[in-house]
Amino acid sequence: MKSRISHVLMFFSAILAFAPVISVDYLLDSYVRMRGIHELKMDVNSIVEDTQLSVESATNTLKSLTNNSPSLCTPTFYRAAAVEMHNNHILRQLIVNTTDGGLQCALYGDEFNYIAITPTMGMPGGPQEMTVVRMDGSEIPLLKVSLRVRPGKEISAFVPINAHMLDPVHGGVEKAIMTRFTLSSGLAIHEFGDPLRFFDDPHPDENFLYVEQMAQNVPISVSAAVPVDIIAAEYADLNIGFTVVASLASCVFLWLCVQYVRRSQVPTFDLERAINDGELRPRYQPVIDLQTGQIAGCEVLIRWEKPNGEIISPGAFIEYAELSGLAIPMTLSMMEQVRDDLEDLCDRYPHLKIGINLFERHFRDGSIVEDVQSIFGATNIRYSQLVFEITERQPLSDIAGVNAIIHALRDLGAKVALDDAGTGHSNLAYIQKLGIDIVKIDRVFVELIKHRNQPVPVVDALIGMAFELGTEIIAEGVETEEQALYLRKKGIRQAQGFLFAPALPIDAYLALAERMNEGRDHLEEPPKDEQIDDLVNFEDDDQLDQASRANDSAPDAEDAKASDTAEDAGLEGTGATEEKRAETKPEKIAVKKVDIQEGISLVDIAESELNEGNKDKFAV
Repeated sequence: MKSRISHVLMFFSAILAFAPVISVDYLLDSYVRMRGIHELKMDVNSIVEDTQLSVESATNTLKSLTNNSPSLCTPTFYRAAAVEMHNNHILRQLIVNTTDGGLQCALYGDEFNYIAITPTMGMPGGPQEMTVVRMDGSEIPLLKVSLRVRPGKEISAFVPINAHMLDPVHGGVEKAIMTRFTLSSGLAIHEFGDPLRFFDDPHPDENFLYVEQMAQNVPISVSAAVPVDIIAAEYADLNIGFTVVASLASCVFLWLCVQYVRRSQVPTFDLERAINDGELRPRYQPVIDLQTGQIAGCEVLIRWEKPNGEIISPGAFIEYAELSGLAIPMTLSMMEQVRDDLEDLCDRYPHLKIGINLFERHFRDGSIVEDVQSIFGATNIRYSQLVFEITERQPLSDIAGVNAIIHALRDLGAKVALDDAGTGHSNLAYIQKLGIDIVKIDRVFVELIKHRNQPVPVVDALIGMAFELGTEIIAEGVETEEQALYLRKKGIRQAQGFLFAPALPIDAYLALAERMNEGRDHLEEPPKDEQIDDLVNFEDDDQLDQASRANDSAPDAEDAKASDTAEDAGLEGTGATEEKRAETKPEKIAVKKVDIQEGISLVDIAESELNEGNKDKFAV
């Protein structure tokens, strides 16, 4: 659980660590767009204001001219027009014409030709009218502002839309790929740049900054588009600076997260180093033969022993090892240590089995068979002493490939067990699909056993199914005598759990195996049924219940009698009679849940209860 939390924490930490860098790009892009739009609006607004000033100057010229020269096309008119032309530098021409377009006179020569490119439009707030025209030989349009002075006649002033348009190179907005002048109706008047580049772009809103502004008293609007890249290039130095600062902030944040996870004692980050440094050590949990009381073998478990003496349980790093692929080198290291630890013991006791856990990645990698051969092939540990337990934390995906590896292991002489049968991904169908030799009943089912005579249908069904398929059974997590007696009564020969011993260091396991297997050197075959009673003495269930009931119902005066009856029948009593029986029958060893350290075995703990000549007898 802790390992999983560490994975989730580091995943989100990695995302958050890059958040400053990602946010710099986002925030800087937003800032560039905001500043670019602001500057573009100012430029477009400046052009619009120039257009309004141009029209206002033409209107003022016409009003001044009509006030100073009542007559038209006379020397007085020409003198007044010349003064106005001198005062208004953007004024291009002054003419007098009829309302139907006939030219009466012009300030700069009578040969003045132009073409109207828009209809004549009224101007807001005044009697003047406006027409967009183009003079012969010029591509730059002009505004013709007209004022009627007499019936059928009008004076017209010609001015550029704005002063910038007189420069064909810089007539548009600076940096813009397009500057466009249109009437309020949408009719295009003039364009600078390449408008198609903007209008044909599939993502104009993302790639360009666009602004359109309408003049207040003139029916003309101005629009412009600037590429975002051009604006962003101006902030390149700022972008680099912020990116560097954000990257440093990300590194600091990620470092702090790593330190936090390390201090929270989640050890996944040092696992590869720990494997290389030999900090992952095997522990051996004995598997007891319930019929003989001897050790039938062990399951190899793993502990992380840090140099400071701290011991980390596998739950903190096994899942990470599987996901990262470190489960393979970790298993190789374990098998090499098992070979070194148990070679001599297995040579002297050929019946001892060694249970080694395999994970889903071992079956995908496919090299486990060669690894087993290279590690155990030239040793005194026989392949027949190896039991490979399928620990399926992750589902087995390639069943055909798994079957091939299992058959290869069995061809060597090893056996294959299904660990935690009936839980998680350990599908019971695998027992038949994969050719399983041994089924290990998980502790969650064993915990259901409360009394030796109280049926547990789920456990009974698992046992019955395993027997029907011809597989051996090992019960895990046995912690009470009631559970051991129930399982023995159901025909299960092997069990492991804290009732017998926890996972032991190698010295403690070797001492225990030597003491509990005395007299069985080179014993290849299990004892026959008629020999079992001489090897082990279990309490008889029915008689014990009968004695217990008699004990509960009889008065205190009859307790001694019930006790004597139990002793005569060769049974252990309960309550006060148990102490008496321990004195009269010292030949029985009590296997209990004890802490074993520094090579002290279960037999050593109970030695005070034994006679030297009766150490081969055993009772659970």
